[in-house]
Amino acid sequence: MSSNDIATSRLRDRISARLSRMKGPGWIFLRGFLEHPRMVGAIIPSGPVVVRTMLSRVDWANTRLFVEYGPGVGTFCQPVLDRLPRDAELLVIDTNPLYIDYLSHAITDSRFHAVLGSAEDVEEIIRSIGHEQADYVLSGLPFSTLPDGVGPAIAAATQRVLRKGGAFLTYQYAGTARDLTARYFPRVESCRVWANVPPCLLAWGWKA
Repeated sequence: MSSNDIATSRLRDRISARLSRMKGPGWIFLRGFLEHPRMVGAIIPSGPVVVRTMLSRVDWANTRLFVEYGPGVGTFCQPVLDRLPRDAELLVIDTNPLYIDYLSHAITDSRFHAVLGSAEDVEEIIRSIGHEQADYVLSGLPFSTLPDGVGPAIAAATQRVLRKGGAFLTYQYAGTARDLTARYFPRVESCRVWANVPPCLLAWGWKA
């Protein structure tokens, strides 16, 4: 082996070792995006203005189960837990084992449940943790790139699982999620957060 080959091998080993130590949320999020780009809505997590605005219409005092689809690395998880009553619970559902494994280790709050599965099965999943209905469901799923039929199936299951007066909260960069929500919920409110990069469209679909 030549000296150049030895140097190249050592450099590769150093890079590999450095990447293996990068366990922070930014690296986990990017890795998830690179592995499954059609299932992750953005290359970077949503900013704090999106989080505050999205959660501003939640009636926290009367919330017992908050559900999130596609939590990624937990951008919303801690803000939700900080607002939830002590006897309430947060359930997150994701099809990516990388994210579920990360969140299961990163969040130790006893009110937190991370489940590997599909949002289409939300009714069965919430029953598995002792609930019949959810108060709010939050989704950052990229509905515009989901396989045919999956988006409507998720929206329909969400409509069924929500209690009366509950809401389906979505955030995306295009209007697909908002328009799909309007097919299943009689009242939909929306706004665009220009302070986010890129600007983000938020929608709240309320169950009558």
